[in-house]
Amino acid sequence: MLRRINQVLPELILEIFLYGLLVQFTGVWFAENKLLYSTGLWIGIAAAMGMAVHMGVVILDTMDLAIEKRAKVRTTMFSLLRYLVVVALFLIVSFFHLGNVIAMFVGIMGLKAAAYFQPFMHKLLIKGKKRGCDESTNQVDECKE
Repeated sequence: MLRRINQVLPELILEIFLYGLLVQFTGVWFAENKLLYSTGLWIGIAAAMGMAVHMGVVILDTMDLAIEKRAKVRTTMFSLLRYLVVVALFLIVSFFHLGNVIAMFVGIMGLKAAAYFQPFMHKLLIKGKKRGCDESTNQVDECKE
């Protein structure tokens, strides 16, 4: 389903998750309250994944409206909505003490880290696919990219 929205989106979600694992296993040793650190981090990671999916959907919808003048306004409105939801999440986590807000911020930054790392990960995944291809079978079309 994610690949129908955007070809890169599944890779981006995977990278955000791997970033979360890396930050979880390295940062938990330095946190005073390990439970609040972990819950804050994974709330941030979930928010980053949700933001990535939302951006993919908005880009797909905006491409249909690109001919009309409404595309720029719609994109701006959905960007503001996304940021308002993130601010609301910060307020909820802070008010109800559901997690560490700094860890949540680090988790949300996983979207940025994944976006920067995505070209390198894409090359690694493509090399892995090509290594698994067998040109003597009918998989030649799947191996071309």
